[in-house]
Amino acid sequence: MRESFIQDRIALLRRKRGTSARDMSLTLGQSESYINTIENRKALPSMSVFLRICDYFQITPTEFFDEGCPNPEKLNGVIDSLKVLEDDTLLHISSLASALAECRH
Repeated sequence: MRESFIQDRIALLRRKRGTSARDMSLTLGQSESYINTIENRKALPSMSVFLRICDYFQITPTEFFDEGCPNPEKLNGVIDSLKVLEDDTLLHISSLASALAECRH
């Protein structure tokens, strides 16, 4: 894992959410430049703030560090929607997802 992974991941997830660094900083209870300071590689969040950042994105720390999942927040939203579907519907969606994944490669 590269040294700047945490800063880059925060920036990626924030942009995918469509929020400004200032708004995210204030929502986390930090100064308005806090996230910019992290994204510009001048600081790293403390462990407690890191956990709040994960909560902010509605992801687990494991999902934060999963480089193979570029948008875990949206994926979790899809999974939550799938939980209420019937088995036959899930089978169709699973087939569709497999076909789409094959097209990607």
